[in-house]
Amino acid sequence: MKNLTILLALALFYSCSEEKSTVDTLVINANAYTVDAQFSTAEAFAIKDGKFVAIGTTDEMRSKYVSENTIDAKGSTIVPGLIDAHCHFLGLGFNEQVVNLRGTTSFEEVVKRVLDFQNEKQLEYIQGRGWDQNDWDDKAFPKKTLLDKLFPETPIALTRVDGHAILCNQAALDLGKVTLNSRIDGGEVVIENGELTGVLIDNAETLVMDHWPEPSRSDKVNALLAAQDVCFELGLTTVDDAGLAQEDIEIIDSLHQTGDLKMRVYAMVSYSEANVDYYLKKGIIKTDRLNVRSFKFYSDGALGSRGAMLREPYHDKPNHFGLFVTDLETFNKNAERIANSDYQMNTHAIGDSANHAVLQTYNKVLAGKSDRRWRVEHAQVVSPEDFDHYKNVMPSIQPTHATSDMYWAEERLGEERIKGAYAYKQLLNAYGKVALGTDFPVEQVSPFLTFYAAVARQDLSQFPEGGFQKDNGLTREETLRGMTIWAAYSNFEENEKGSIEVGKVADFIILDKDIMTVKVSEIPKIKVKQTFVNGEAQ
Repeated sequence: MKNLTILLALALFYSCSEEKSTVDTLVINANAYTVDAQFSTAEAFAIKDGKFVAIGTTDEMRSKYVSENTIDAKGSTIVPGLIDAHCHFLGLGFNEQVVNLRGTTSFEEVVKRVLDFQNEKQLEYIQGRGWDQNDWDDKAFPKKTLLDKLFPETPIALTRVDGHAILCNQAALDLGKVTLNSRIDGGEVVIENGELTGVLIDNAETLVMDHWPEPSRSDKVNALLAAQDVCFELGLTTVDDAGLAQEDIEIIDSLHQTGDLKMRVYAMVSYSEANVDYYLKKGIIKTDRLNVRSFKFYSDGALGSRGAMLREPYHDKPNHFGLFVTDLETFNKNAERIANSDYQMNTHAIGDSANHAVLQTYNKVLAGKSDRRWRVEHAQVVSPEDFDHYKNVMPSIQPTHATSDMYWAEERLGEERIKGAYAYKQLLNAYGKVALGTDFPVEQVSPFLTFYAAVARQDLSQFPEGGFQKDNGLTREETLRGMTIWAAYSNFEENEKGSIEVGKVADFIILDKDIMTVKVSEIPKIKVKQTFVNGEAQ
């Protein structure tokens, strides 16, 4: 009898084991925010062939599945892999290889960093990025005089934090033969007292940079891989690169194919007539990790460099309105072409005049066309009557811009116009969704700073008390949706990623704190324990 009991027990054990399905990975004991339609939570999920195959409680998953790779989350918070809906992924990689000028408090500090960098590197050409004259006591644009004295023969190009202005020394200006008579549509060569200052704004940057040595393919590969390391460490699993050349897209594709680049990339093709012709003829390019189906246009410049196009003059510079980077005739012609294709149009618009012009064009050419998801990138200053025009146009916004710019934005706009700036809640209410990003390397890469800025509307010192125009802050749920499922939606990818749901790719991250309940001031300090793409730890 005893032997029979043992045999029955063994038979039952093996029959139960046989009924269980084998999966690649089983995650248990988690606090997972699935970001599904109900914003439900789950304790566990199973992964097979890079996709979520089941979601539920730990007991449910253990009763149905077995795996040689079981991850006990021990109560840690899990969220879908984060998507940066507007960044410069390749640019971040290159930014790791130039003089870091972020956080400088004076032009003298800028020069010191350049000197220290060159003493170490001894380069024939010097680039830097990150200065912001608004952070200095002297808030005027810098001049090239000191750089000319220290570097009479070495070309130097130092890019402002927003990328919409550069400071060049004379050696760099000479590369492009820039003179007092140089002119270019959509750009400005800044002149003071009849002399070149070395500052070039928006399209004028090309006067020099078109003559700058091109990075090699090897340089680009190294930059992409360096950027990937930074982004994976911070929990990003998809990046929307807001402006790539054909060659860069092809390099990304080749690195995906070799397996060297794991990061998923939504590539916005940089506008040129040749690029529009090529990609409209080629059609949408879609692989497991690359999606090419959008064009990136610029309507105006940036507010910090006074290149953003305003409907009324700048409050701190009367008679100056900013500038259109792309003339409206060219913009409208291309919008009509793209509207008759399957491609998306994503346009940088900062000033209220630029937003108005883009919205007018979008709504005109998209009349009668459904589900096009054309995006306005930044949507930074919007006139009260133009919010209604966002009903059919998706806002792609970067919350940290509000907390970076709040110290000086009102000086540019005045107390009335600032009310329509960085108005994220109003934009959300208009369209029903917002795609959130950072615009790195303009801002820092960390998506947790994005989350914090969206919710708290404060900088890291918790200024201002109560938050900058707090009524336009987002809730935590809205913010997480904006960094996951809504960002995926903006890329036409909501059916394959952006939430932890059966059938979607297993992109998720494990956090050291609960981002939905932790004290708001602790959000920027959240660390990523592990990042997973296709169920594989990165």
